[in-house]
Amino acid sequence: MNLRLLEKFIQQGRLTVIGHDGRERTFGEGEPTATWRLNGPSTFMRILRNPQLNLGETYMDGEWDVGEGTLHDLLTILRINLEPTVSGRSWLDPLRAVLRSWNGLAASRRNVSHHYDLDEPLFRACLDTDMHYSCAYFTDPQLSLEDAQAAKCRHIAAKLNLERGQKVLDIGSGWGSLAMHLAEHHGVTVTGLTLSAEQLRVAQETARQRGLAGRVEFRLEDYREHAGTYDRIVSVGMFEHVGKPRYPAFFNKVATSLATDGVALLHTIASKAPPEPINPWIRRHIFPGGYIPSLSDIAPFVERAGLTSADIEVLRVHYALTLKAWNERFQNHRQQFVETKGERFCRMWEFYLVICQTAFEIGDLVVAQWQMTKDNQAAPITRDYLYPSNRR
Repeated sequence: MNLRLLEKFIQQGRLTVIGHDGRERTFGEGEPTATWRLNGPSTFMRILRNPQLNLGETYMDGEWDVGEGTLHDLLTILRINLEPTVSGRSWLDPLRAVLRSWNGLAASRRNVSHHYDLDEPLFRACLDTDMHYSCAYFTDPQLSLEDAQAAKCRHIAAKLNLERGQKVLDIGSGWGSLAMHLAEHHGVTVTGLTLSAEQLRVAQETARQRGLAGRVEFRLEDYREHAGTYDRIVSVGMFEHVGKPRYPAFFNKVATSLATDGVALLHTIASKAPPEPINPWIRRHIFPGGYIPSLSDIAPFVERAGLTSADIEVLRVHYALTLKAWNERFQNHRQQFVETKGERFCRMWEFYLVICQTAFEIGDLVVAQWQMTKDNQAAPITRDYLYPSNRR
């Protein structure tokens, strides 16, 4: 077991490695602490051949486990100490990122189905009661997931500056949570677009149960094929699947669908570093065709579409808190999914949630909320309207 890389680079946190033969070595000091149990003679070398892909692959295959500490502790130590060593950006990375996110209509439907058509019980076990599958807004880190998701809805509604009777388009409406919140609390009508048949089914059923027929409508439709003019447009957690080659189509659709005095809001995962290809393990198992933009990626296409950037807010750490809550809820039901989906699936799912959590804690990921208008005076000229006393 060649552990010279760990000896050289593990400085923050204490990592104890136990080989398949029972031999034990400890690297680094301080917090967090974790024990990494390698179950095969070639596990470490397999990881080293392609760390960004094979760390997750070997975990799914049961080639390593966590002893002392948690999966989060272990991945935190590895990310803090080793990520700069193994990331290895090159001049080809932007080209690779574009080629891997070339999402035509058919590819977009396949990619969405790969992840979002996983059955409802899995998401129901992880998410809040209203099924928001996107970053919550923690006005206090101690908020419950339900309260933080409700706070996210209020924050988005405030940025949309809604008035009763307005028509709203929700691009990538997911399980319908935000659309139903806006219809119920703000007196607007909402059209939601999704490419997931499972999300469509659940959203339509929930809308009927909540008596929202006629106030929300959900369609299995790509945004590029949709026609209509709206007072407000919102897109939450969908832009990551658009792919950079499709940015002109996305923002042109927003511009042509938005009323002259309208307001649009884009809520997306973003990178605070220069763009690079999405992690290959995430691309293979979770989000095929995904692409995480930087703010500099987005700005040119907003401008070319003739839209004004009225407000840009960067939310830091909020998604880490969201993912932590999702994983805690998943762990409460893990044995149920071992029985129905198998141990390998459960390892994939928890690795996804935890590796993404660490990316928002100590990696390059944030969430950006980009408010856009056509008319420079369509939105209030200060942020005071976002924080009235009754929302504090």
